[in-house]
Amino acid sequence: MAELFQDINIVYLIFLFLAGIIAFIISTISGGGGALILVPVLNFLLGTTKTAPVINLGTFIGRPARLILFWKHIKWKVFWYYVPAAVLGAWVAGWFFTSIESSWLQILVGLFLISTVFQYRFGKKERSFPVKMWFFIPLGFVVSLLGTVIGALGPILNPFYLNLGLDKEELIATKTVNSFFLGIAQIGSYTFFGLLYRELWIYGIALGLGAVIGNVLGKKFLSKIKSSTFRKLLILLMVVSGILLIYNQLK
Repeated sequence: MAELFQDINIVYLIFLFLAGIIAFIISTISGGGGALILVPVLNFLLGTTKTAPVINLGTFIGRPARLILFWKHIKWKVFWYYVPAAVLGAWVAGWFFTSIESSWLQILVGLFLISTVFQYRFGKKERSFPVKMWFFIPLGFVVSLLGTVIGALGPILNPFYLNLGLDKEELIATKTVNSFFLGIAQIGSYTFFGLLYRELWIYGIALGLGAVIGNVLGKKFLSKIKSSTFRKLLILLMVVSGILLIYNQLK
């Protein structure tokens, strides 16, 4: 057991566990994005090359609990459009992971997320642009590819889910099942290409255990929130996530 935790920073483990709880409470009550907030923090603690595998492993571990909690609200039609292309994107990204420059990608994603506050007129509009079901095929590939490189990209899909008419539990449930199967591909991709090893497994598991608790606690808060409040929180988190992504690249 001692050898397993050799060269592992115990303070980091505790911090990642607590961060997982807080981030996924936020993620549940605001439709996702808690993991994206963790990107600048993990960049600082572990380095940019380790952030994506740890965050994606941690969020993957936390997803079964959220799936159980929200199972009856899943919109399976969206799943079948999104997941096959997303799995392909994850493997392509794993192949190119070490050679892709993610800084400019993070800036572009950040700008898109910040723009949502204007798209939805500060939460007053329910929808900002029309979305067809087939949109989720190219979205699956592109968002998966970028998310595998950056480490967390959940909020970028929120405008598309909202504009499709999903709200609260439906949005979270459908997003979670899509992310779960994408996560299988991402973890397989990281492992196959040697990007996920003992140290990162341990840090990711600590984050994931915190995520499980955060999902359970977040579900209790979500049931008390109105749809209009949920939409405003969703937009707020997208804007904050966008600012953090850009700040992390320009500082």
